[in-house]
Amino acid sequence: MRESLTVFAPQGMLGYGIPERSMRLGMARQPDVIAVDAGSIDPGPHYLGAGTSFTNRRSVRHDLGMILDAAHAHGVPVLIGSAGGAGGDVHLEWLIDIYRDLCRERGYAFRTARISAEIDRSWLKQRLDHGKVTPLDCERALTGADIDAATRIVGQMGFEPFMAAIDAGAQVVIAGRAFDAAMMGAHALMQGFDRGLVVHMGKLLECGGAAAYPRHGSDGLLGIIERDSFTVEPPNPDKVCTIQSVAAHSLYERADPYHMHFPGGAIDLNEARFEQVNPRAVRISGTRYVAADRYTIKLEGAAQVGFRTIAIAGVRDPILIAQLDAYIANIRSRVAERYPDGYQLQVHVYGRDGVMGALEPHKATQSHELGLVFDVIAADPETSAAVLALTRSVALHVSYPGRKGIAGNLAFPFSPSDIQTGPVYAFNIHHLVAVDDPCEAFRMDIFDN
Repeated sequence: MRESLTVFAPQGMLGYGIPERSMRLGMARQPDVIAVDAGSIDPGPHYLGAGTSFTNRRSVRHDLGMILDAAHAHGVPVLIGSAGGAGGDVHLEWLIDIYRDLCRERGYAFRTARISAEIDRSWLKQRLDHGKVTPLDCERALTGADIDAATRIVGQMGFEPFMAAIDAGAQVVIAGRAFDAAMMGAHALMQGFDRGLVVHMGKLLECGGAAAYPRHGSDGLLGIIERDSFTVEPPNPDKVCTIQSVAAHSLYERADPYHMHFPGGAIDLNEARFEQVNPRAVRISGTRYVAADRYTIKLEGAAQVGFRTIAIAGVRDPILIAQLDAYIANIRSRVAERYPDGYQLQVHVYGRDGVMGALEPHKATQSHELGLVFDVIAADPETSAAVLALTRSVALHVSYPGRKGIAGNLAFPFSPSDIQTGPVYAFNIHHLVAVDDPCEAFRMDIFDN
């Protein structure tokens, strides 16, 4: 049984850039595996619904090329999760296509596992009928209509599908939607390392160098796990891991600072200890694994809700800024005279409450200029564009008390001012499904380049 294992995460997101020096120095530490996260739910439902990637193809190709070069030169396996951003089948095939192209170009022959995370609707309806689906962070129960309405549905796989791929002899594993730490920790779990430590280390590694100071640009992180602890250290000599930086990242994306749930259980950080072992590395111990009563997989589904058109404008008149709410209410009223229903109209006010909206505690603004985003969603693109065009025209020319000018009220930075952004999606599935087998919702195939 091995006493230590080293995982190298060369970046926090495939396509966000890998410093060449960090890659070289990271590989010089002779890691046992290269693992990288390729997606996230953070950019919202559009990419899952539309089947596109929020990462750029050229950038992904560049970074993946660096990873494959290192893997080929050093004989190190590669694990990639949440392919193509949202992790559906179309996203997975997008990344597989880039991968195949690179292998052909460079003459690489890897035994490769492809793992689909897209959920079969019939299977999910059966689980729903048997009471195996529960809401996650919401009170709305899933319905069969929700399943039908979703453009696609993915499940967030845990460690087990990656472990099955490794068992099948895969040198490179490219998977759809996955728990962030799954690809980081699969090899370590197979070597019998403590599950609590493995998950905690994986959650630090999945964001690459974000657990190190200074936090600028995309960079890598090394994780060295031992039987009773693990250590994280940046390969970049210009960066350091400190107790503060690592502990802070341990709280990243947490509703509860002491517990983090994942497929099959949770980790408990109440007894976790952070120790500065040298000026650049931090050792963590004491993280405890707590098994769940049942194994659940997080489901993510997106449904189309309409089409969006926007316009961006600026206002600098202090008389108008002082009565902006009444001005916006007047715009809504005048637009409603022509279009009484069948659309959603939002006016985002940047410089006042554009970020937090109604949750903004500072209700007044002292800004001398404000940015307005007029946002219309309707059932079809023609209605969306028509309502936005009227909104923009009214906003530009409507009068208000104390108005001194007779020209337009707004400054538009772009021509054309009206921008059709296309289909709009919303998350309509954010639930947990209980499974009997951690791999049953996912499909794997093995191929050789």
